Amino acid sequence: MSYEKVKQASNLIIGTKQTLKALEIGEVCELVVAEDADTRVVYKVEALAKSKQIPVYYVDSMKKLGEACGIEVGAATVALRK
Repeated sequence: MSYEKVKQASNLIIGTKQTLKALEIGEVCELVVAEDADTRVVYKVEALAKSKQIPVYYVDSMKKLGEACGIEVGAATVALRK
């Protein structure tokens, strides 16, 4: 998945806590994880997505992912809502 797809999406869930909540209630269809994010921050989200067979895509930079979402800080995880 590219940053461009994230930029074009209108139904984003930004941030690890919000993504985890959305995964638990079944609102997520795809997950994007920044490779430079701290493993301790994203491992629960990755594990839950994989257990629910939700595709997980990786991008190289939290900063670029945050920019693609239109926020001024980095984003460790971003999910696309169903």
